[in-house]
Amino acid sequence: MGLFGSKENLKDKKSIIIYFSRADENYFGGAMRYVEKGNTEVIAEYIKDITGGDMFKVEPLEKYSENYMTCIEEAKVRTKTHNAPIKENVPDLSSYEVIYIGAPVYWGGMPEEMFTALKGLNYSGKIIRPFVTHEGSGLSSIPNQLKTICTGATVESGIAITGSTVNSARNKIENWV
Repeated sequence: MGLFGSKENLKDKKSIIIYFSRADENYFGGAMRYVEKGNTEVIAEYIKDITGGDMFKVEPLEKYSENYMTCIEEAKVRTKTHNAPIKENVPDLSSYEVIYIGAPVYWGGMPEEMFTALKGLNYSGKIIRPFVTHEGSGLSSIPNQLKTICTGATVESGIAITGSTVNSARNKIENWV
């Protein structure tokens, strides 16, 4: 079966989009800008529209600062201490075949809240499709982090979308999904 056939096949499989996203002040290609909706959430919604999948937003128990510079320092501390409790646990994944996992790149990898959310779940036989938003980091170490956490799953290489281009990235996401 060709690559296009495989992609069509994945669209028909039951999927869930698990993502972390932060609104407020964000960094866009050298400038700060306030956004009502985080970049990763915009991409997650495109994936939901395309696949009809369920969505689950990983939310920190303690909200990050609205100020970007303060936020990145908070993220650095949470990454170093591995202390990032979340509001709600990921739902049961047993009925899903494809799991889209999305996050912004924080300090070269996923926000620590994603580790909290994803650890200890059963990924046997699942297909993991990572997506990230960034301003120059690409996928960074996120696919490798997911390979470590999501044992038993097939972790694909994923897609990286520059945060400043999310509002015009729907076609790119459609082609990827």
